[in-house]
Amino acid sequence: MAKTKKLPKQVAIINADNCTGCESCLEVCPVDCIYMVPGESLPGLLHFCEIDVERCVGCEVCVHIPSKKSDPYELVVCPWDAIEMVPTIEVGWQVATKGGPEDYIEKNWERLVEPAIRMAELAAESAR
Repeated sequence: MAKTKKLPKQVAIINADNCTGCESCLEVCPVDCIYMVPGESLPGLLHFCEIDVERCVGCEVCVHIPSKKSDPYELVVCPWDAIEMVPTIEVGWQVATKGGPEDYIEKNWERLVEPAIRMAELAAESAR
């Protein structure tokens, strides 16, 4: 993780079990930290999305589109409720448990979970 980036209080994660790969979140992410995982890498599954938590700035745009304060309706981006904002201090655990099928997480542990664990550790240190 770059030392110049301010650590966000929360980051977005995708619950791969709910994600259908519709790409709604990819279209709105202002920092391009969301990408598609090809289904052929996971036998029996369709595409699903992942978030590079190290690049996520915690803006929440992938969860809902900001509206005027006078507007009582919230425009939700993901129709499948697959994206949630989690405290950065919990992101390692959250990615490890929700980031995809068990075999996929294990195979991609260094790329997916280890950066999330480092972020959680940095958040814990800064909370002291």
